[in-house]
Amino acid sequence: MSKTNINGVIRDKTAEEQAEYDANKVTFDVVAEKLQTIKNMRRQKLEATDWMSNSDVTMPDYIKTWRQTLRDIPANHTNESAYNLLLARDSDGKLTHSVWTQPTE
Repeated sequence: MSKTNINGVIRDKTAEEQAEYDANKVTFDVVAEKLQTIKNMRRQKLEATDWMSNSDVTMPDYIKTWRQTLRDIPANHTNESAYNLLLARDSDGKLTHSVWTQPTE
């Protein structure tokens, strides 16, 4: 059992306190893992279009807008329900959120 610090007094956590702590830790780990998955997917999408930023290529505005939307994901999606929407898949296993689809114009 771990310790807790309440008003400067360190004591063992009660079984109930420990259970709550463990439940919150698991929830946090799941949420952090979802965010990391989203960031990895976002990085892959950005890397796939990095070549468009070369000096000899003119990046279309719709790609610039999409790339900015991808970069803004962590700021605009900040809780587990938003992460679940971003990670949702259809029956074929394809991501359903529109942010993942590279626009064609």
